[in-house]
Amino acid sequence: MSVAKRKFLGEIGTLVDRIVMVITVNDKKYTGTLSGIDPESLTLSLSDAKDEKGTQTHKIFLNGSTVAQIFTIEKPFDLKALSERLEKVFPTMIKLYEDKGFIWVMEKIKVTDKGVVEGSGPIAERAQRVYDLFAKEAASK
Repeated sequence: MSVAKRKFLGEIGTLVDRIVMVITVNDKKYTGTLSGIDPESLTLSLSDAKDEKGTQTHKIFLNGSTVAQIFTIEKPFDLKALSERLEKVFPTMIKLYEDKGFIWVMEKIKVTDKGVVEGSGPIAERAQRVYDLFAKEAASK
């Protein structure tokens, strides 16, 4: 797999669980949470989707051949900036895996855009406090 394709698939993967707007080839618009995607065909599913008339659907599946464009609605989480902040608290103990959407703290604590998702104890609590402050500052911008 080429580097470009791997990067593209990584970018698409970061949209999962995010609010997106999808425009189809016949100009229909849907907004909802991207709940799944087949990276090969770009077939996707949206949860809590609305069409341009405001009709709400619990879940909609769109065949990749009908998808013309996908737009992110919400500002993406800056994982790199969070890793830099964590690096100040845990020098030389941070590994950023931006393409996979997480940060390793001391190879024990996994931090994502949702906060600490793996690990426990005082280090995890400290990492969660750094995350909480970072997320609060990002939301106020």
